Formats: sequence, structure tokens, C-alpha cells
Amino acid sequence: MWLKRSLFAKLLIGMLISVIIPLSLSAMISYKTTSRSMERQVIELNQSTMDSGMDNIKQYLNDLNHISLAFYYDQTLMRYLRSREIVPAHMMATTSQLVNIYNSRPEFRAVRYVSALTGESIVNADIARVGINMVLPSTAIPQSESEVMDNARWYEVNKIGGELSLAFHKPIVDYPRAEVLGMVSIYAGLSEIEKRIRPLTIPAHHQGVQVFLYMQKDMKLLYSSANVPAERAGEGLMPELPGERGSISGKWKGSSGIYIYVRDHYLDLPLTIVKFVPLTVVNESAVQTLNRSLIIQLIAVVFVLVLAAILSYLTIAPVKRLLRSIARVETGNFEIGPSTGRMDEFGVLEHRFQTMVRNLDDLMNREYRNRLELSTARLKMLQAQINPHFLYNTFQSIGTLALRQGSEEVSEKIAELGAILRYSMDLQTETVPLQKEIQHIEHYLSLQMGRFKNKLSYTLSCSPEAMSMHVPKMILQPLVENSIIHGFEKGRGSGTIHIGIETDQQLCIRVMDNGKGMNALMVQRIKQEYAKHQFHTGQDGGIGLINVLTRLRLHYDPGFDWDIQSAPYEATVISLQIPIDSLNQEAN
Repeated sequence: MWLKRSLFAKLLIGMLISVIIPLSLSAMISYKTTSRSMERQVIELNQSTMDSGMDNIKQYLNDLNHISLAFYYDQTLMRYLRSREIVPAHMMATTSQLVNIYNSRPEFRAVRYVSALTGESIVNADIARVGINMVLPSTAIPQSESEVMDNARWYEVNKIGGELSLAFHKPIVDYPRAEVLGMVSIYAGLSEIEKRIRPLTIPAHHQGVQVFLYMQKDMKLLYSSANVPAERAGEGLMPELPGERGSISGKWKGSSGIYIYVRDHYLDLPLTIVKFVPLTVVNESAVQTLNRSLIIQLIAVVFVLVLAAILSYLTIAPVKRLLRSIARVETGNFEIGPSTGRMDEFGVLEHRFQTMVRNLDDLMNREYRNRLELSTARLKMLQAQINPHFLYNTFQSIGTLALRQGSEEVSEKIAELGAILRYSMDLQTETVPLQKEIQHIEHYLSLQMGRFKNKLSYTLSCSPEAMSMHVPKMILQPLVENSIIHGFEKGRGSGTIHIGIETDQQLCIRVMDNGKGMNALMVQRIKQEYAKHQFHTGQDGGIGLINVLTRLRLHYDPGFDWDIQSAPYEATVISLQIPIDSLNQEAN
């Protein structure tokens, strides 16, 4: 209901929807684009680090190869190896060389030499680590030099003492002859390989990142950061990996991610490093970017909300102002506030509305005057039914009779009453010089003083230049009559009336009395009735105060102004201000 009745709410919600939908779509597209971009960056960055890891592994394998060449550096030992007899001295020399090789690196678990000539096998191992019952797998000794050149076959994955290890077999060839003297086998633990691959698992806070090292064409697992069994390490990777480097999507223990791989060779030995990166790690930067984007968009939405509220208010405020003006016009009050001075469509609408109201006010005033003239015509018809000459002659006869009887005061009062009737029944004249209006009110007050005896007094002052100014007839008598009826008769029964007329930029007429006066509520009611353009109040028998004010407004608006100030039994002042320019135009 609130949404249906409020244009402000519709504009506000519409602007919010028009902002939120594009921002949401932008966030989704930005997240997808950033996610794909971060995936490419993660793949490229990891492949670079995996290249470094591959170089470290190849360097380690090269070190093992160099260590196995120690047999060639000892010529005495080589002579022993060529012997086909089993001699203790020979065995001691061979054992000494195996001990040197075993002690050369801490990750070595066992070193063995098998003679191809005598078949004897000499082993040096760490019994404390591999166990006293250690059994090393047998290794076939090559029969020809061509078999020696096949380097890939001399690397194996074995278990020594329950620990996964790398087995490296090196045939000892009696160069320059092609005879194979024996086979040196080195069984190395994976601590050194782990040390060289460990940088691939950094940063450590990336949970779920796993690294695998495979060798041989059939992808035999040599190392796994997850410590999984060798037979399970290749799950999900059994399909042949395309190319020397790349990535495929897959899962690790139920977690979706990307398998990134790099392939290389050491001599003829195929090596493959595979790294599993969970999607949570891949999308981490994208999520951070999305969160920052959402914060910025939230700030933007708040800004748009404030801006939309301001724009909606600026749009609705002129409409509400027009509605209030229309409501005042509906009650008959055509006094609307000044224009805001806006130059946009609302400003033009407001200006044209004010022009329409002024034209309507003028039309209503013309219609009001027509009705007033019609009422005046009807009054003239009623008055015409009484022969004015009959009344004048009758008053003259009564006055003559009073003089014959010696009643000069009665004759004067009858003459004053005749003058009042003659003035008020002159329907042909609408405006008169102010001097005639003053004479009329003096006749009226003279009769009232005869009625109230010594309880009523009055003073009248008028500037000489105001005497010739033309004003509408009968504007003073209703004001003085209100003072007598409402101020004195309903008050103490006595009082003083002062009529002051001055000229400056305006003709100022003040009627003041010290009668009962009016309270603030009554003054407010009179002003409201005047504002509603009511012609008369109906609270007195003749043309009342409101009618006088309305006549003056019709004649002299917008320059006409008036005011009432009242302090009961002290002073009640009714002020009329008429622009002199309008009086001059009226006289012409």
C-alpha cells in the first residue's frame, strides 16, 4: 500500500533496482573472469617452481651417479674386482669402499656390491634403521655393454626396512674393455628428495596442496607429500598426461582441484612432478577480489541510496508544493506562495500554475463584482419603490413644523437624518470625495450622540490634502457602527471614538475606540474569513467589516492592506492602507 501511494518510494526502489542488478552482474562476471585469470597464473607460477624442483631432482640423481664412480678412482680396487678368486683382502678393500660410499650421504640406507665374476655379494647398511633381517631385492647384472647404456632400467622404487627408498644400480665396466665386473647398488631414503621438493609445497597455509614425484614411463611413485601408499598415489592420474607440461582437473580425497604437471628426463630416465592445487587455493585471490569488490559496491549502493533519496526528494518536493497550493485553491484561498525560481520542467509547471491561479482569481473577482452589482441593482429596485422625494419633502415638512413649535434641536436632527438618507440612497454614485464621506459620518455620529447623550464622544482629524481624494462610499460608517454596537452597547454603554486620516505614500484611515474590543480568537476568525474571500459574516444587520474590507480589496488590490489590534477596554484600532496611486486612478 505504501509503495502504491508513494511516488517517492517508487522512484527510490526503482533506482536501487537499476543499480543493484548491474552491480550484481558485474560482480559475478568479475569473479568468473578473475577466477579464470588466477587459475592461469597459478598454473604458470607452479610450473615455474616445478621446473626448479625438477632441476634439483636431476642434480641429486647426478650426484648419486658421481658417487658410484668412486670405484673407478681406486685402481688397486679395480684390480681386485678383476680377480676371479675370493680373497679376504679383496673383500676388505671392497667393503671399505662401500663404507666410504655409505657414509658420504646421511640418507643412504644400504650399499651393495655384487660381483659378476665370482657372484659374491657385499652389503653395508644401517642395521639399526633397516633391521637385522633386511633382505635386499636381487638385481640382474647386464651381460653386454649395450645393456649398460640403458640408464632408465637402473633406477627402481624399493622398500628398505618398510621405508620407501630410491634404488640406484650402477654397472662397473672394465673400460676400455666391455666386460662387466659387477653391480653397485645404492639404496637412498627420500629425505634429500623431500628437501629438494619441499619448496613446491610453500606456502604451508594452503591446506590440501600435494606434490608427487613419479619416474619411469609407467609412472612409479617415488615421493608423495601426502604419505599415501604407492599403489594409491596414481589414482586419478592413470590416464596418460598429454604433453611435457600442462594441467587437468581432478579430485584428491573428495576435494576438487587442478593437477599441474611437468615432465623431464635425466639421461634416459623419465621424471614427472605432479602438484595438486585445490580450487579453494586457486580461487582464494578471486574471493579476496570479490570481497573487496562487494565492499566497494556496498559503499556505492549506500551512496546511490543517499543520492536517490536526495534526487527523489528534489523531484517530489515541487509536486507536494503544488498539491498544497491546489488544496488551498480548493478552499477558495487564492493566495499562494512565491515561485521557487527553478528553471526546469517543475519550475515551468509551478510558474504556469501560479499564472493560472492569478487568472482564476481575476475571473472570480470579476464574477464577484458582477454578483455585487446584481445585488446592488436589486437593492436599487427595492429602494426605487420608495419615492425619495416623498421622504425628503416629508422630513422638510416635519422640520418646518418643529421650527414653528420652537424645537430647533429636533429640526437639526431631522435635517441630519435627511442628509444621511440622501447620501446613502444616492445609488448613482459609487465613489465620492473623502470630504463627503466625513460629512456623512459626522451626521451619523451627531444622531448617535443625541441617542447616547453624554456617554458617547468622538474626535476626527484629517489632513487637508486627503479631503479631495475619492474613496468608495460607506466605508467609514460600518467601522464606526461596529465600534458603537459591539464596543459600547455590548460593553460599558459609553466610550470615545477617534477617526484619524493621514496621507504619506498611502491613505491611512484609523478608527479607534475604547470599548469592549476583541480577543485574539475573534481577530483570527476575521482574518480567516477575509482570507477565504467571504463577502459577509452574517453577524450584524448591515454591511459589516468583512464587506468593507472585501470592497476595498476589489477596488485596490494588490496594494490594499489592513490590520486589527485590540486591547479590551483600552484601545481597539482598525487600520486601512490604500495606495494613493490607486486613488488617483479611481478619481480619473
